[in-house]
Amino acid sequence: MKRLKLTFAIGASALALALSFGSCSDFLDEQPRSIFTPDDFKTANGINGGITSMYAHLRYIYGQAYYYNACLTGTDEVTYAQSADGNFRDMDFSGVGNVTSVTSRADVVWGETYPNINTASGIIENAALAEGISPSLVAEAYFFRAFDYFLLVQTFGGVPLDLGSGELKFNISPILTSVRNTVPEVYTRAIFPDLLKAIDDLPDAPRLTGAVTKTVAKLYLAKAYLTYAWWLQNPNNIPTYPETNRTDPDGQTSAWYFQQAYNIATEAIDNPGPYGLQPTFYDVNVATNDRNAELLLYADHTEDSELYNGGSLTWGSGGAPDNFAGWMMTWNYTTMTSSRSTNWTSDNLVNSVQREAVQALGRPWTRMAPTINVVTETFADKTNDSRYDGTFTTVYRGNWNKAGVADATLYNANNLAIQPGDAVLTFLNEEPSDPIDYSNTSYRSSIGVGVLPGRADFVVSPQGISRRVYPGLWKLGPYRTDSGTGLGQPNAGSTRPFNIAKFSELYFIAAEAAVKGAAVQAGKSAHDLINVIRARAGMWRWDNNGNVEKVEDNSGAMVAATPAQITIAYLLAERSREYYGEGYRWYDLVRTQTWSDLAKTYRIAGMDVGDHTAATYTRNIQPFHYLRPIPQGQLDAMNMNAAEKQAYQNPGYD
Repeated sequence: MKRLKLTFAIGASALALALSFGSCSDFLDEQPRSIFTPDDFKTANGINGGITSMYAHLRYIYGQAYYYNACLTGTDEVTYAQSADGNFRDMDFSGVGNVTSVTSRADVVWGETYPNINTASGIIENAALAEGISPSLVAEAYFFRAFDYFLLVQTFGGVPLDLGSGELKFNISPILTSVRNTVPEVYTRAIFPDLLKAIDDLPDAPRLTGAVTKTVAKLYLAKAYLTYAWWLQNPNNIPTYPETNRTDPDGQTSAWYFQQAYNIATEAIDNPGPYGLQPTFYDVNVATNDRNAELLLYADHTEDSELYNGGSLTWGSGGAPDNFAGWMMTWNYTTMTSSRSTNWTSDNLVNSVQREAVQALGRPWTRMAPTINVVTETFADKTNDSRYDGTFTTVYRGNWNKAGVADATLYNANNLAIQPGDAVLTFLNEEPSDPIDYSNTSYRSSIGVGVLPGRADFVVSPQGISRRVYPGLWKLGPYRTDSGTGLGQPNAGSTRPFNIAKFSELYFIAAEAAVKGAAVQAGKSAHDLINVIRARAGMWRWDNNGNVEKVEDNSGAMVAATPAQITIAYLLAERSREYYGEGYRWYDLVRTQTWSDLAKTYRIAGMDVGDHTAATYTRNIQPFHYLRPIPQGQLDAMNMNAAEKQAYQNPGYD
């Protein structure tokens, strides 16, 4: 679905290519209609179309790879990869680029939320004039207005509540000036009241698959309380903007908000509605189980229709609303070669791992890479904990037969034979006892990977991970049911939903609030809560690395290894193991004011073929970087003088 947006300084209107609901499906049924006018929000069709467009707007943020990059690159999870351009290098803070009001890809948030906020305000103001509109439907507008403001305030600090017609009012006139509200005003006037209203009126069960409910709103209210409590406490003296005292307009303390976060999160855990944890971590992320009961909110896509998918089913545009985030951490595995004979001449070489629309592969862009620290430290336990295996592609298997290559056998490392389905390259879980030979003097590997005696697969050890060759991100890989026996459509955007919120995060929110001093219920201490997640992580039903069934219960070992004293540092490490590569990390580190500490240095090898010598890189993360810059396009659109525009911008960004 494409949207038409008016040009404005702060969102005069969210009049968009609208969508309407169908009654014959359990899913949001999207049908194009004419552009909205304000009167449309006084009709049932207009209200329904506006609500559906709110779900569609998620596609322009989540799965949008440049915003995805802004959420991860520069954290302790991700650095830039070999093919990265300025969009990715700028976010790394390691001296290869610079985040400015022009280069920051957090501009996606600013540009995509304000039209949706205005649509929500139009629905909230006018729904009473439309016949047959239930409060539960309007509650979805309250939820999305709060959702967008929460995303904005975390990203930029205080932001405007008045789009031109008054605070939280529907605006239909383009304006060329703007005033930013403070962080406390955004939380206490917009986010908290809207989410409380949403909780009151939303149903327990979704009216359609993927629609928001009380539990979804509770998760966001608990997370907003948690984030605001950290902001009030400000343990590391991180500056805010617009400048304001770290006091709550309602007279509450950070301790009160931490307690509210704990109370709301545990209440949602105890009264989950139709949601709950999946039995294994693998079940949460395997594509054949998309839209499972652990997923509270997602930007949806489908392979059944280009209209409903929001993008082509055969090619990828490299832009929203395609879901193309998964391409970014996919390295160019298609350059791997094996030989038709033990004579490795150029005419015998075959690309043994072809580009394929399967979860382990997908379209390579090589823009983002995991650091060595992620593999060796975050995911140190690869035996008991299933989450490393359920996050990364670590074995690349031959599929040349699907590309029409007739050879039943090829020759690979050590000139040993391999067949389709066999490992061509393996990223080892640990450093081997024997040194890896990366010289490849006896045969040629086009990507400069190594060999170990007796193994037919090429290998890379954790310390040899580079910006060019690294484990791919399995959990975001594509999936199609229409590929048949071929390679499918690997160049298209993923038709999987992009997951935004999970039921499991309620456990993390409550645990974090407990560590920050919230009084806890019996059986729901931080230790208890995190052990629910860790016990699940110890349950295996499939081994991605071995491509075999693996029924194994390591929950006891996982729980036994949990430290008696849970700290914020430990919770952040657990969050990374649970949500690695999903776009949470920058917000987690900013909320807890730990970004500059945890992401200050990282290790990775270089960009050249055969470079497996790791180096340590240092980032220069300053306190003002904890807010992203207001986009230059917003500043340029406003009829304000240079001094006023500079005052509007977050300090530190010239």
